[in-house]
Amino acid sequence: MDSALRERVGQVLLPGDEFCCDTDGIISLSETVRPEKVLCGPGLRRSGDRLLVCKSGVLRHKEPNVFWIDSQQWRYVPVKGETVIGVVAAKSGDVFKVDFGGSEQASLTYLSFEGATKRNRPNVQVGDLVFAQFIVANKDMEPELTCMDSSGRANGMGVFGGGGLLFRVSLGLVRRLLSPGSELRSDLEKLLPCELVVGMNGRVWTRAADVQKTLVLANLLQSCDTMSCSQRRQLFSRVRQGAL
Repeated sequence: MDSALRERVGQVLLPGDEFCCDTDGIISLSETVRPEKVLCGPGLRRSGDRLLVCKSGVLRHKEPNVFWIDSQQWRYVPVKGETVIGVVAAKSGDVFKVDFGGSEQASLTYLSFEGATKRNRPNVQVGDLVFAQFIVANKDMEPELTCMDSSGRANGMGVFGGGGLLFRVSLGLVRRLLSPGSELRSDLEKLLPCELVVGMNGRVWTRAADVQKTLVLANLLQSCDTMSCSQRRQLFSRVRQGAL
């Protein structure tokens, strides 16, 4: 399976394509055969000895054996453990309803904030932006969010967003921004120092030194969605030379 996947790296795959484990029927009596375990990323799913493609896009590979589908998807499906940017849409008793761009709203209790108690409730208003993590993401249950990690600390999560700009990008661009050693993120930091919050649901919040630079940064990110690396470098070079 690993060799078959490597041959298709860089090619466009469609939902329904599949890969099967190759067996040559030869059993070694002297050596222990340990097949390499293929790690499936977004767009790929295991089913027994088969690997199924469930999203259309370009097959990507990272050493030693990580594969995923790079697509320009915009629809977000909640996954347990992922962090997202949501908008508080309503308050119902002790529970906030948060719009994260999915098919339904997620619930967020007031006790899901660091230091919150029945007497010391967090100051959360309708319309506020929250950076939160999914603790329940099941197709048969209502999604639930929390603004604390496993040790009870906020760790960067909570209410935020004063004076910045919120906009949407594709989920593919989000993964590029959040990948370790992201060239896109480092180029942005060199071009325009800014605050940047990226949610796995395709929402990005940014704030630069002034409104003009914030708008330029948002336009640059949205333009990078469909650009190659060389096109992006040319665009950043023009901005650096006096577009501001």
